[in-house]
Amino acid sequence: MLASTTHRSREWFAAALVNRIAAGEVVERPASVVKELVENAIDAGASRITVTTAGGGKALIRIEDDGCGMDGDDLVLSVERHATSKLSADDLDDIRTLGFRGEALASIGSVAELSIASRTADAQSGLRLTVRDGVRQGPVPHPLNRGTVVEVKDLFRNVPARLKFLRSDRAEAGAVTEVVKRLAMANPGVHFVLGGTDRTPANWPAVHGAGALEARLAQIMGDDFARNAVALATQRHGVVVAGLAGLPTFTRANSLSQFYFVNGRSVRDKVLIGAIRAAYADYTFRDRFPVVALYLAIDPAEVDVNVHPAKAELRFRDAGAVRSAVIRAVGEALTAAGWKASSSVADDVLGAFSAPVPASRPELAESVPLPYSAPNFAPAPYPAGRLAVAPVPLPRSLAGLAEPSARVEAVPEATEHSSDYPLGTARAQMFDNFIIAQNGDGLLLVDQHAAHERLVYERFKQQMASGPIQSQAHLIPVVVELPEEDCTRLEEAAPELERFGLYLERFGPRAVAVRETPALLGQTDVAGLVQDIADGLAEWETSSALADRMEAIIARMACHGSVRSGRRLRVEEMNALLRDMERTPHSGQCIHGRPTYVELKQRDIERLFGRTR
Repeated sequence: MLASTTHRSREWFAAALVNRIAAGEVVERPASVVKELVENAIDAGASRITVTTAGGGKALIRIEDDGCGMDGDDLVLSVERHATSKLSADDLDDIRTLGFRGEALASIGSVAELSIASRTADAQSGLRLTVRDGVRQGPVPHPLNRGTVVEVKDLFRNVPARLKFLRSDRAEAGAVTEVVKRLAMANPGVHFVLGGTDRTPANWPAVHGAGALEARLAQIMGDDFARNAVALATQRHGVVVAGLAGLPTFTRANSLSQFYFVNGRSVRDKVLIGAIRAAYADYTFRDRFPVVALYLAIDPAEVDVNVHPAKAELRFRDAGAVRSAVIRAVGEALTAAGWKASSSVADDVLGAFSAPVPASRPELAESVPLPYSAPNFAPAPYPAGRLAVAPVPLPRSLAGLAEPSARVEAVPEATEHSSDYPLGTARAQMFDNFIIAQNGDGLLLVDQHAAHERLVYERFKQQMASGPIQSQAHLIPVVVELPEEDCTRLEEAAPELERFGLYLERFGPRAVAVRETPALLGQTDVAGLVQDIADGLAEWETSSALADRMEAIIARMACHGSVRSGRRLRVEEMNALLRDMERTPHSGQCIHGRPTYVELKQRDIERLFGRTR
């Protein structure tokens, strides 16, 4: 009798140890528990899910849903190890639910006090089951509406080594919020409520219809993102790509605002991250990250979702096809956006004009948006065609405005109506670099160098797509003197550079002779162009990688072929530049990711002066 009892005790301790080991894989922190339980609720067809936590989820996690519920047999089965009711056949290659790992609830019950109450639509009453230290009690009758309520209390109470490695209540609550947010983004038709004593409540009502996805993303990521993003909708290689991709001028300092979903599952996948990086490579700063919510639908047989215990990673059978589909979808959407730039650029400009209100004068916040004291002098008549340089004495603090470079050149009245064009018509040129234009809604400031740089770059890309770039021969070759190592690199790369319309050859130990340059560049600074490319070759180390650096090469060429800062333009040239921008994709930002223009609506300008309609 004693031996039998000892044997059963050993079996119980062994089972408890196995459950705790399994919990180490599945239950990393409170957010992991929330993810498992909310995914179960979604799989149950819930239309409303309420998540409540206390102590960052360490003290309490409560998940309530109105799904299909469980009968007595399924309720008992749900807390058994390696058991599930979600697989209709023994086919792990055709997984169409978010969760199927049967040890999840068993693992949670081994490291916390677990309570599950559930009721099906046709049941007379609900049933409640508890698991404490891996020991099941029940099920017993329990009053409940249709659905399931799961409570997890005192997480890791019997595993103090795991408990001490959890972060603060605030940090753990933030991780729970992040998990629920991603699940809500993937399921716009489900109403999510997030509350508790350790957080600010969140309520994301269900949305349906054609614009449901955009509406849910606006709920969670903000209206600002919805206004500054383009819709993705394409199918390629059996991969459906949907979602929203932020404009290249709408970026963040990190990648935390990039969300990826595959068949309704939130993932972090290197293939998708690399595809987004490649799709935006032409348009963003090196240290800036686009804002993206990417949704992929793919045959479940083409993706393995069971390569990670928490199902946070996956593996594609044909990763190249997925990458190609994503890059094409984003590229087509950004091309369709054309010259459009983020509205946040104008917001940044307006913010720069804002002045802080003294703490002692809070009443100024409403009456005077821009505290300003005008200098006490009377303006004299401006010379013809000159708007900003008045021949009057200026206070010492404003004397710098009288320098010749600080001027605005007026242009004759345009014959066409400003409202006929999205970017308007040119009204003036300021500082010999910025075009002032007016459309039907407001005023635009255009950086002529940055804008033309993008136009030349896109023309380079079009010519490269149809063959080698056209070149123009120099009557007398231009000899450029360079360090010997730079000349050697250029000589080795000469055959590849001919594809870009640049023909050069070695001219002695410390010089190269340039015979032809790309026709698109016109009368360019040949020496500066060759030096810039030599610097690039030194940075890339080997000329064999030159073919892979095509975009970097033509970007350097475009910079040298664009309208330079400090060049005065005629009104016809300014308007021609504006029209070219409207016809050219991605012209809202230069090749370095900076905006090419800023648009201020009439209401924005009126607000700067404290005017209201």
